[in-house]
Amino acid sequence: MWKVLVAALAVVAGASVSSAVPAVAQETKVPVKGGTLVVALEPEPSRLYLSSQTAVIVQSQIYENLVTLSKDYKPLPRLAESWEISADGKTITFHLRKGVKWHDGKPFTSADVAFSILELNKKFHSRGLSNFGTVEAIDTPDENTAVFRLSAPSLAIWSAFGADNATIVPKHLWEGKDPFTNEWINKPIGTGPFVFKEWVRGDHITLERNPDYWDAGKPYLDRVLFRVIPDAGARAAGLETGQVHYVPVTPVPLSDVERLKKLPNIDIVTDGFGTFAPMYFFDFNLENPIFKDIRVRQAFAHAINKQALADVAWYGFAKPATTPVPSDQKQFHANDTQQYAYDPAKAERLLDEAGYKRGKDGVRFKVTHLPVAYGEDFRRSAEFIRQQLKRVGIELEIVNYDLAGWLRTVFAERKFDTMTAYYAANADPQIGVHRRFWSKTFNRASWTNASGYQNPEIDKLIEASHVEGDPKKRAELIREVQRVAQRDLPSITLLEVSLFGVKVKKLHGLDPNPDGLYGSYGSAWLEK
Repeated sequence: MWKVLVAALAVVAGASVSSAVPAVAQETKVPVKGGTLVVALEPEPSRLYLSSQTAVIVQSQIYENLVTLSKDYKPLPRLAESWEISADGKTITFHLRKGVKWHDGKPFTSADVAFSILELNKKFHSRGLSNFGTVEAIDTPDENTAVFRLSAPSLAIWSAFGADNATIVPKHLWEGKDPFTNEWINKPIGTGPFVFKEWVRGDHITLERNPDYWDAGKPYLDRVLFRVIPDAGARAAGLETGQVHYVPVTPVPLSDVERLKKLPNIDIVTDGFGTFAPMYFFDFNLENPIFKDIRVRQAFAHAINKQALADVAWYGFAKPATTPVPSDQKQFHANDTQQYAYDPAKAERLLDEAGYKRGKDGVRFKVTHLPVAYGEDFRRSAEFIRQQLKRVGIELEIVNYDLAGWLRTVFAERKFDTMTAYYAANADPQIGVHRRFWSKTFNRASWTNASGYQNPEIDKLIEASHVEGDPKKRAELIREVQRVAQRDLPSITLLEVSLFGVKVKKLHGLDPNPDGLYGSYGSAWLEK
């Protein structure tokens, strides 16, 4: 078995490792130095680490990871110049880049790697257990070597090293402090191409060029200005006038995309989203007695027309999902799971059987619904779902929060009945999907198991897949996770969402690799 695993890891890691910096999109023009890149954000992050998608976009300019991913999902050097994998797949030795400094002038060392992975990412990141549950220890024989000791080989760990899953922070500033409230959470010190300058809440975040960046000659830009622009129409107008150069996520009204595509100064960005594969879903709070009856959950599923939701609320930038794993991940996707076709009549019968008859006003019961605070698309989708459920006698009261309030209410206070959001499925279901159903992620962090689903059967399957070294056996375990999740239905997976960004044509050098959405702007530049 381990021979199969090591061969698979060799494919992931590549036959040889170069210390070269990962390439960005091919450019025929010579980069120009200077200028301020203006990036629009929505929603505003609640904090700049262990937070939301927009927070990661900002932090990725300040912090860095050991590796990043190439277009074919192989690891490429970042803070690590090279690495070796032991024959049994249980030891990974990283050789770190020398001469790298934190923005406060202190040297970056292997101690920072060990602290960041074991004490922060593994313990507090929403995907920490899935990503690094098998990492038992990290040895630091010298300042430039970090040796990962695994209890069992992991086929998913290389994907976990990328994007926001394994951010490296300075141990000398973070050690002994609360990871969610310490002073560095909102004024970060990193090793990246840009240095944090200021955050004016509700308005902007400013980063300045790092003059001591280890990648000589970069970054090209003088600064990056992240502007908080909640209104989608205003973001579109900013792009058209050139006051905004780039909107990486939730860019413009979906109804406006076709018009923008025709403008001579605008590009639609589709590269850089490969590892995200967002899955839009509807979660029940299983602590609510109403939702303990599976017939009620099934009724909700039958009452929602997924195709109409994709076409009307998402303007075709989504398609119906059949399982929690994206259909494009063919090696993992299960084609034989229980499905819940749009059937309002069946939904009504199930609700009647569960004892929830219509009242004189036609209403069976009322529950609250909290759409994730990611903009108009999610509010519009919640309204669509509300109308669908009203037809079968369910009154959905939509409650809108800003992102900080939504995270607190859903995950910390658990004061909700239902919610909708999307999670990135990532390059491997172990990283992005299992956190929705694994009992060990419940009440552990934001962006995990909001339903509170706990089932020893699915836990056993998930945990077995995390240590299975045979790719075929592991894939079957992951397919069985989907079958159980679709059978028990603690959460309705509604749509596979298509992400895109919008930029002005004079912006060049964005990272096109699979996690490029969270990529560095170190190679970005503005044409004069």
